[in-house]
Amino acid sequence: MTAGTVPLEGTTLLVGPSEVGKTHRTAQALDAWIDNHGTDGVVVLEFAPEIERDGRLLGGRLERFRTVPDGVWHGVLDAHAPRAAADSQDEARNLARDNAERAKEILDGTPEPVAVFVNDATIPFQHATGKPERLTDYCDRADCAVLNAFESDELGTDDPVSRRERAVLDRLQEWADRTIPLSER
Repeated sequence: MTAGTVPLEGTTLLVGPSEVGKTHRTAQALDAWIDNHGTDGVVVLEFAPEIERDGRLLGGRLERFRTVPDGVWHGVLDAHAPRAAADSQDEARNLARDNAERAKEILDGTPEPVAVFVNDATIPFQHATGKPERLTDYCDRADCAVLNAFESDELGTDDPVSRRERAVLDRLQEWADRTIPLSER
């Protein structure tokens, strides 16, 4: 079964730069899952920050495209966008650490999953205190996991947050059953 080109079995990682439809495709997959299976055991993990930069929205929540229905466990991190919001590398690392610590609390409270949908999967792990295995081990317990993640050089490459995010993204790509790269709309 698929939602467009997103399989609704195993683990799928959608990757690409800002504004190519990663969040929208994840919301479509969530819709398709709920239409076919209902809301029992559905978990939405919302890690995307919402910040405007140069007049455009970076990140954004699934709720821009669909209301998360009652019956779905919905964990929302009020996330920082470390590279876009910080004035220094130290401040960016501190914001990334705060995201990691608060995301851990959300992950600690998640119920047993049947299907997991994760928006902006690398945000909680942009600092070394965040352990991506916590997320991948959790998703492995579900029948279906659809995650999306930012993949681009547009926010930097040579700072600690960007290097850590790239390493985490590489780990997620190795773990996922499939990676679907998205580019221009």
